[in-house]
Amino acid sequence: MATTRRAVFFCFSAALTLACLSTPALARPLLPPELPSIETPAVNVSLTPGEPEAAVQTGAPADHSSKSPRRLLADFALKLRNIAYVRGGRELSTGFDCSGFVRYVYQHALGEDLPTNSVSQFESGEHVDKNGLRMGDLVFFKTHGKRVSHVGIYLDNGLFIHSPSRGKRVRIDHLDESYWAKRFAGAKRPDSLT
Repeated sequence: MATTRRAVFFCFSAALTLACLSTPALARPLLPPELPSIETPAVNVSLTPGEPEAAVQTGAPADHSSKSPRRLLADFALKLRNIAYVRGGRELSTGFDCSGFVRYVYQHALGEDLPTNSVSQFESGEHVDKNGLRMGDLVFFKTHGKRVSHVGIYLDNGLFIHSPSRGKRVRIDHLDESYWAKRFAGAKRPDSLT
């Protein structure tokens, strides 16, 4: 039915290219109408599942010294949109689960080795209040029961990027969407960002 199908619109702005979800049953898009304050990635690389890892680095800016660690994380994470979710996935060639995606981004953007699963990622780093979130912070959710079971990387304006679940792909969602708001468990700032 038309009211239950989700339509995907790609919103292009000078601030950031984001995948925005909207539902016909809702009178407004799920993402805020304000433009995010984060900049457009310097290199716009679209990867498709199975594309070699070298494609992520193709055309990467030669000088990273002018970019903050937070900007490097966001830029790199955005290049991995649409990579398939794979349970236990930790590599671009196979796909990612949530913690594998976060770990891969931190390893390749900053050289930081995060713990291997969402629970141990939640147990490390510095606690951050939801209203104090900054680009690159990790956001955690309780999607199965009472303990942390999902993680994503915060972008800006309530947006985060993550590898959601089986049958889905790395995408951007909003913390205020009903599903995520009900399951929000907290946020942490890894050591490299403190």
